[in-house]
Amino acid sequence: MTDPRFPELTQRQVGILKEQGTVEFFKEDTRVFSLGDLQYDFFVVLEGTISIEDPTNDNNVIVAHGKNEFSGDSGMLSNRGAQFHAIAKAGTTLLRLSPLELRRTIAQHSDISDLLLNAFLLRQQTVLTEYVGGLKLVGSGNSKETYAIRDFMDKNHIWYNFVDVDSSEEAEGLLLNFNLEKADLPILITNDSKICKNPSLDSVARNSGVLMDFEDKVFDLLVIGAGPAGLAASVYAASEGLEVVTIDSTAPGGQAGKSSKIENYLGFPTGISGNDLAHKAYIQAQKFGCNISIPHRAKSIAHTGNHFVLCATNGKEIKTRALMAATGANYSRLPIENIEKYEGSGVYYSATGMNASSCKDEIVGVVGGGNSAGQAALFLADHAKEVHVILRGNDLGAKMSDYLVQRIEAAPNIFVHLLTEVKELKGEHHLESLILETKAGDKEEKPITNLFTFIGAKPGTDWLEGLVATDEKGFICTGPGIQEEDLSKCAIFQKRKPQSLETSIPGFFAVGDVRKGSVKRVASAVGEGSMAISQVHQFLGELKAQKTIAV
Repeated sequence: MTDPRFPELTQRQVGILKEQGTVEFFKEDTRVFSLGDLQYDFFVVLEGTISIEDPTNDNNVIVAHGKNEFSGDSGMLSNRGAQFHAIAKAGTTLLRLSPLELRRTIAQHSDISDLLLNAFLLRQQTVLTEYVGGLKLVGSGNSKETYAIRDFMDKNHIWYNFVDVDSSEEAEGLLLNFNLEKADLPILITNDSKICKNPSLDSVARNSGVLMDFEDKVFDLLVIGAGPAGLAASVYAASEGLEVVTIDSTAPGGQAGKSSKIENYLGFPTGISGNDLAHKAYIQAQKFGCNISIPHRAKSIAHTGNHFVLCATNGKEIKTRALMAATGANYSRLPIENIEKYEGSGVYYSATGMNASSCKDEIVGVVGGGNSAGQAALFLADHAKEVHVILRGNDLGAKMSDYLVQRIEAAPNIFVHLLTEVKELKGEHHLESLILETKAGDKEEKPITNLFTFIGAKPGTDWLEGLVATDEKGFICTGPGIQEEDLSKCAIFQKRKPQSLETSIPGFFAVGDVRKGSVKRVASAVGEGSMAISQVHQFLGELKAQKTIAV
């Protein structure tokens, strides 16, 4: 039976690919791409063999691609670096396609697209789960800075190897080898042995290729935020021929990306993690030609009349005719004085696979009463000795789906504390215990070592600086919810009212959790993101009719 990671193209498919690429013959063993190369080419074997080798492990052969097989993985759709060396063996004939030629073929031929993308995704999953390698991160498992980098790389599906100085002899050797001290931690060692001391997320993103550069021109649509709403908008806009850029400050998925298992999303009867759902949507958007770059955080925005100009925190300036805010809402910190001390070393805002090992046989806490809190509690219960759900209200089912409530009540190691708040955190370097207080004033110390909080969603609208109308909490007003006096005096609004997902400025849309009145569910966010594209088309048509787009 053929391994689905390494399928063979049919002769018809090879013929189609030949129309885009060039045929090359290699008389001697030749490396056609190297570990760490960005924007490396795609190859189909016409005769002979491509050997995929791991230079970090004595050039171990990962796989040898034979006739009608192909190289590559899903990183080829973005700017991610090659993960191995590829050697065309002597006497091999290859068909070479550039990343642009590959994307063009994928867009035009669905059968080739399906075959390649399925293999690419499976290959990437194999690398992430079965191989040790990639970027090397050295740091302390109790460090807030190290945790932030690991969290970023996990959520962006970046292949890396974490070396914990608190428990690894290898770490001591690495520090000595590179003449480094623990004060320099965390450090990132790139594929070409470059050392980055205490790297920023921008630096991690550039070294992995997640942060992309794109053309300096006026795009049709800029989507700010790559949660379910933003990714849906990106997929639909790009698939309908719009030139789209999507940016996000952290990773695809937004709040949904932090959900360990979503079971009530249509079409996934056994459930899917928010991170997997977001990653597949991320690949899907790139398949249609969307430019997605992370991390870009919106800093400020100006409206010129003809287009919008967004300035990002890393100095990038993006021009666009239409703009879509899909920046969602972020969980608030618990109102505890020393909470920053424990963030990344006992206090977390998502429950992912990275947390599972540290929670093994531990007593953990989950604060919140929404679906994200419920999903986290059930996920952690598979690893922890006890899970304590802490809720200020008196009804677990007030904001949580019934199926989650029933499972929590049936779980033998999940304990629910109603009318209860976390009042104090204790621990020298890592969270060791906390103080719970009931509404009646009773206090109890619990030996909780990992606390996950999902409370008080705050809209991500600080960057707007009053440009569009918002409610008193900062959520963006759209459509009929906008007061007449708040509407832009633009000529378009003199002819019509704002569309249902349009803000107080024509061409500026808001979707998902950041929008006032949104339902705060993944399915509704996806619906809003996809529905908004028809409204973007209408707006762009109006611009064209007014001849405001330069020819």
